Amino acid sequence: MNRPASGARRPRALPGVTRLGLAVAIAVLAVSASAQGATAPAVQAQAYIVQSSVDGHTLAARRADAPRAMASITKLMTALVALEQLSLDDVVTVPAVAARVGESTLDLRAGQRISVRDLLIGTLVPSANDAATTLAVAAGGSEAHFVTLMNRKAAELGLRGTHYRNPHGLDEPGHVSTARDTAVLVRDALRVPAIRHYAGMSRATLSDGRVVESTDNLLGRFGGLVGGKTGHTSDAGWSQAAFARKGGVGITAVVLGSPTEAQRDGDLAALLRFGLDSYRRMTVVDPGRTYATLPVGWGLAPVRVVAPRRIVRPTSTDRPLTERVVVPGVLALPVAAGQRVGTVVVADGSRVVARSPLVASESRSEPGAAGKGWWVTRRAVHNLVGLVS
Repeated sequence: MNRPASGARRPRALPGVTRLGLAVAIAVLAVSASAQGATAPAVQAQAYIVQSSVDGHTLAARRADAPRAMASITKLMTALVALEQLSLDDVVTVPAVAARVGESTLDLRAGQRISVRDLLIGTLVPSANDAATTLAVAAGGSEAHFVTLMNRKAAELGLRGTHYRNPHGLDEPGHVSTARDTAVLVRDALRVPAIRHYAGMSRATLSDGRVVESTDNLLGRFGGLVGGKTGHTSDAGWSQAAFARKGGVGITAVVLGSPTEAQRDGDLAALLRFGLDSYRRMTVVDPGRTYATLPVGWGLAPVRVVAPRRIVRPTSTDRPLTERVVVPGVLALPVAAGQRVGTVVVADGSRVVARSPLVASESRSEPGAAGKGWWVTRRAVHNLVGLVS
């Protein structure tokens, strides 16, 4: 037998209400998201993952825990660790090791003085290796010590399949991560305002007036894209991590090892779109609905139980919600309109989607002595007639 919820007032017996009315009523109702579930796209990436911030679910994945080279996606960790040690307005000196690193660069010169802000822009927007290396040496004292800090941060974030050998992401034995770890990294990095700002810019202007272009081709083309990081080397292939948000739904997608730049862009856009399409906004608590109708005794009309306000949440298109309504079997008089009389909890499995009080929709006063006497008299006559018949 169901018991009243902890702390709930046990309703007292009222005239005209049977003993069955004393139980707390708990209803479990299916609330189905009627839209068709989205279908995961076919992608060419060697490894990928799509995850939702709504409920933490992994919506699709392939070889998500396989260690792979991740190229310049490394720079998200470089920026994250460097900003724990440096301020954007700090001015640092370019070391010789940074000026020699080659490939994508800001053409920095050894001994040049440059702000951390410019270095962060260079690291995240055009993915400059000399900017990332300068940040590393400035924040860690040496490139080797900074890499130690990177690996320490990876362990702190629980990135078990990740190991760094450098701050820029050029191919090096043992410099690896996984799609799942990369999804964690991009979300954590984008929580830092400066990283989120520059990782979401399609172009930026350095303090010397130079304009640099982002390596992220989806910025400005994919609606809701917050930011992310690209990467490309011979070992890593064409790779990218990104986070998009639309309608209260946040989706992280990572592709590692796409065969071409165009395929990488197509793969990532398809995965982000699939993730966003896997949810829809739904009214999970409706103030226009009657959740229960409760007797109050003394021959009075029962009281409808309603929610005081509407609650709308993103919900999965292919998993039903459950609704649990807890109200007393009867209401003790007097009852005031708006008085809390119960609770509704909407859940997706073990995750609570919404919780709301339930209130009386109207008032009911307790009858006076004359009213009670008249009800007792009518009830006695009714029972007598029934006994005789």
